[in-house]
Amino acid sequence: MKFRSVSPDVTDTPHTVTAPERLFLKVAVWLLDSPRLGQNTNVKHFAGRLLKQPARHGVVAAQSRLGELMCRECGNARDRRIGHDLLRLAARAGDRRAQRELGQVED
Repeated sequence: MKFRSVSPDVTDTPHTVTAPERLFLKVAVWLLDSPRLGQNTNVKHFAGRLLKQPARHGVVAAQSRLGELMCRECGNARDRRIGHDLLRLAARAGDRRAQRELGQVED
C-alpha cells in the first residue's frame, strides 16, 4: 500500500480568500440580510450553497453565517450538528455573531 505525502510548501501556505469566494460571501450575506428575499426558503438554500466553499476554506464570516443558517433552518440532527461545529469554529476565531448565537458572550 502506498501512502501519499503532501509537500511542505502546500501545507505551510495560509489560504487567502480568492475573488470568487469573496463574491460568494457578499452575495450570500446580501441575500440573507434582505428583508424580503431572506425569508424565502429557496433563497436561504442558495445562500447556504454559496457560503459552503468559503466556510470550508476557513473564512470566519462564512462559517458563522452558514452555521447559523444550518442550526436554524435544517430539520435533521446531522445538519444541526455541523452547524454547531461551524459556529464553534467561528466563535473560537472571535466572531461576535457566532459567540452570541452559542450564548458564549459575557458583556
